[in-house]
Amino acid sequence: MSAIDTARQLGLAIQQDEKYIRFQEATKVSDTDKELQSKIGEFNTMRMELSSELHKDESARDADKLVSLENDIKAVYDEIMAMPNMIAYNEAKAGLDELINSVNFIISIATNGGDPMTCPDKAPSGCGGSCSTCGGCG
Repeated sequence: MSAIDTARQLGLAIQQDEKYIRFQEATKVSDTDKELQSKIGEFNTMRMELSSELHKDESARDADKLVSLENDIKAVYDEIMAMPNMIAYNEAKAGLDELINSVNFIISIATNGGDPMTCPDKAPSGCGGSCSTCGGCG
């Protein structure tokens, strides 16, 4: 079996992993949450408004409007991040990111000559993935 065939098998295994499935489900739920999507739209509109104000000549900028927009953006962001479906989405995304980081770490160890069967699932604290400066994973 070639490395490409193995990578395809790995892709299938990732898609069957609980973390991937949970992320897909959380994405679907958050994408169809009308209240959440409305808040995200409001947030994006305010960000565009802020960007527009920031692109004005300094003499034409309204400092009070900038402060107000920044405060409003932070408040809406905090609301979005506190919504249950956004919390679930972020937790699921963190789980999938952890899985992908583990896969990437194992591949990195293998491509640097380490044993992918015995290396840890996660990079030890302070590990940059480069074996050239490493004293070993244990």
